[in-house]
Amino acid sequence: MTGEEFVPLSLTPILIGSCAAVACALPGNFLVLRRQALIGDAISHVVLPGIVFAFLATGVIATATMMAGAAAAAILAVVLIEAIRRLGGIEPGAAMGVVFTTMFAGGVLMLELSDTSGVHLDVQHALYGNLESLIWLDALGWESLVDPVALAGLPPELPRMALTLVVMTAFLWLFWRPLKIATFDEGFARTMGIRTTALGFGLVVAAAVAAVAAFDAVGSIIVIAMFICPPAAARLMTDRLEAQIGWSVVFAIVSAVLGYVLAGYGPLWLGGRDSVSAAGMIATVSGVLLAGAAIWGPCRTRSGAPSTTTV
Repeated sequence: MTGEEFVPLSLTPILIGSCAAVACALPGNFLVLRRQALIGDAISHVVLPGIVFAFLATGVIATATMMAGAAAAAILAVVLIEAIRRLGGIEPGAAMGVVFTTMFAGGVLMLELSDTSGVHLDVQHALYGNLESLIWLDALGWESLVDPVALAGLPPELPRMALTLVVMTAFLWLFWRPLKIATFDEGFARTMGIRTTALGFGLVVAAAVAAVAAFDAVGSIIVIAMFICPPAAARLMTDRLEAQIGWSVVFAIVSAVLGYVLAGYGPLWLGGRDSVSAAGMIATVSGVLLAGAAIWGPCRTRSGAPSTTTV
């Protein structure tokens, strides 16, 4: 494929997918270490009713409105999970399962019962996203990367996901030390004056921001996979937290790039005629990487459980 074909048709979807994958994987590392990985799954599901409600309330698809509705739904879900956990006295995983399945089902019902036929808002879009359609029509080749006129026509999802990635990176950089201490020894963190409850809520909110930003472009499948698979695979590659973050970024980027390429060209290489879902293939590649790390990762025990991560 020449630059005249690759830049307008494939470059922006790959960049958007990579930014979304890394933005979800960064907070996902701490969710996995805290045994809260299901929160990423929950958040990626509960944003759907918020998006649908925002559309039904306004009648238009606008990024700001949809983001506000999704963010409100994510915050509501976090509050409900905590309330059910405390009032019902049940373990966090069960509370998450109740909330995200109920809210996601409600969002699907609203989609099915409302008239969204005239807009690009349906169950398939919510699950798979629209990554393949995020092409750069104004690009003519590699020279478009330095052409201000062409750059003005970039898909809006790219700067949005790039900004989200910057925000996630800044969050981890600013709260790196308290996050690290509270993740491995919450009691010790409290004795040091770290507000562990507020910090944990901030981590969940950061994950919600990443999920909401990525939801429209890549759908819930990639969001769920990226919160869990790259961090879990990285967990099996090293017992140092800093190295784990680095490994998770590598796994996330490889999943996004390789998954997009295989989705578009894999069926053709095998004699097929049609491409497959990029979101599904990216999630599949991340799962394969996790399986490979579980089999050959240097920091797995003979029983299959990873060794303790070193602060």
